[in-house]
Amino acid sequence: KNGEVLHCEECDTKLHPAGLTKLVTLYIVFSKIENGEISLDEKVEVSRKASAELPAKLGLMPGQKIRVRYLIRSTGIMGSNDTSTALAEHVSGSEAEFSKLMNLTAKKLGMENSFFLNAHGLIQSGHLSTARDMAIALRALYVDFPDYFHLFSRRTADAGIKKVNHNGTRFLANYRGADAFKHGYTRASGYNAAASAERGNNRIITVVFGGKSIATRNRQMAKLSDMGFKKL
Repeated sequence: KNGEVLHCEECDTKLHPAGLTKLVTLYIVFSKIENGEISLDEKVEVSRKASAELPAKLGLMPGQKIRVRYLIRSTGIMGSNDTSTALAEHVSGSEAEFSKLMNLTAKKLGMENSFFLNAHGLIQSGHLSTARDMAIALRALYVDFPDYFHLFSRRTADAGIKKVNHNGTRFLANYRGADAFKHGYTRASGYNAAASAERGNNRIITVVFGGKSIATRNRQMAKLSDMGFKKL
C-alpha cells in the first residue's frame, strides 16, 4: 500500500504493454468523470476509426451512440479495443490528442519509462512500457479511484450492446484475496497481466510481461504474489 517494491526482475525493460495500456486510458477517463468534465450516462458517438479497431472488440458501429459507462465496462472487463478508442476520442477529440494526455499523465504518476501512442495497446512502433510502470498505474487506480477499482474484479457486466466477461476470471477465482486483474495480449507482447490481491492489511500488486500462455502467466503471477505476502 505504501508503494514499496518488494521484487523486481527486468522491471524497467521497455516492452509492449498490450492491453495493460488501458489502465492509463481508464485512469484518465475516471479523472474526467471525477472532475465533472464527462458523465457516466452521457452518450458517445462512435467514429469509423473506433469501429474499425481490431479485436478484442465490443462490436461498435459507426454513428452508434453508447453511454460512457458501457464503454468503461467493456474496456476494463473485456479489454475491448473499439471502446478504448471511442473513449479516447470522446475525451480528447482524437486518439492522437489523447495519447499526449496519456504521456502527461504517465509522467505525473512517475511512470518514467512509458510512451503511449494509442489508447488500447495494439502494437505500434514506439508504444512501450515496463512492469514497474504498470504496477504504478494499477496502484494509482486503487489509491485515486477506490470507487471504480471494483471494475477490475467484476466477472461479467452489461455493456449496453451485450454482456461482457472478464478475461482474468481464472486468476480472480483461484488466487486468494485477488481483487483486480487486467490482461493484455498480442503476438508480439505475449501474455501480460497486472493484478492486485489483499490479505489482512496488506496489498500486493504484481505485473508480468511476456508470458508464454495464460496458464504459465497466471502461475507466475501467483508465485510472485505469494513471494510478496511472505515478505510482509
